[in-house]
Amino acid sequence: MNSDLMILSQGMNALTEKLGIVDAEKFIVLIKRDQSNYTEWRRSLWADKSVDEIFEAAKRYASEKRKEK
Repeated sequence: MNSDLMILSQGMNALTEKLGIVDAEKFIVLIKRDQSNYTEWRRSLWADKSVDEIFEAAKRYASEKRKEK
C-alpha cells in the first residue's frame, strides 16, 4: 500500500501530465469547492456504458499506453 504522500505525488503527476499544471490546479480547486459526492459524480461519468464497454475501453487505453513506451 502506498503512503499518503506517494499517492498525492502520483496523483498530481497524473493530473499535470494529462491536463498541464494550470488545468490540474483548476481541477483540484473545482473538486474542493464542489460539495457534491465525488463517488456519485464519478459513477455518472460512465452511466451510459456497460461494464463490458468500460472494460474494453480500459484495455484499449492500456494497450495504447504500452505502445507509447
